[in-house]
Amino acid sequence: MLTRKQHELLMFIDRHLRETGFSPSFEEMKDTLQLKSKSGIHRLITALEERGFLKRRHHRARALEVIRLPQDARPRLATAAAGAEATAGSAPIASAPTGFAPNVIRGDFSQRIPGVRAADEAAAIQLPMYGRIAAGLPIEALRDDHSAQIEVPVAMLGNGEHYALEVAGDSMIDAGILDGDTVIIRKGETAENGQIVVALVDESEVTLKRLRRRTNSIALEPCNARHETRIFPADRVKVQGRMVALLRRY
Repeated sequence: MLTRKQHELLMFIDRHLRETGFSPSFEEMKDTLQLKSKSGIHRLITALEERGFLKRRHHRARALEVIRLPQDARPRLATAAAGAEATAGSAPIASAPTGFAPNVIRGDFSQRIPGVRAADEAAAIQLPMYGRIAAGLPIEALRDDHSAQIEVPVAMLGNGEHYALEVAGDSMIDAGILDGDTVIIRKGETAENGQIVVALVDESEVTLKRLRRRTNSIALEPCNARHETRIFPADRVKVQGRMVALLRRY
């Protein structure tokens, strides 16, 4: 049996993993469960580990794996239907009216990415892999005619041109981005506050950071308390794309 808080945390972690591909931060878990400190989250995770619901991947940032879910979190459709049939005197389930035709909107996603077939025709496409983000090299300098390619599921992409980069360093670990991860970037020169972008500083240094606009300046925020936020005049920073997906090999 799980306590209410244990159940809430497990379901939140499972939902976050399915939606984003990585586990939530302790701050996000604390806020979601409305706890006053992160120590309570540590105790809940330990309890879920001991009961065989969670597994921690040690030496990795924000690496939680849901092993199983409690019985009451599974779909109940079959159970409910069987119960209805077994209940004496229960009303029969009404069948769909004669002539009923569901109103189905059929989507055509073939134009999502120019030159790319729909997802049911091609599960993945090849994107250029520009290498590791390194100070002193603008994105254009990483390109060459023999650039490596990486296969990416079509469902991870949207409109526009995309490319891939390998992450170097630990400055974004609290956003679930680890050293050696591959990030998928949608090319563009604009981004909204809070989005993770590839930024070119002073036409020479490229970095992956969270963007914050402050009047006439731009802050490039790391997602690691051991790294400092850097603030520049707006004309010294150019956005070269924003992160839309992350790939990781185990």
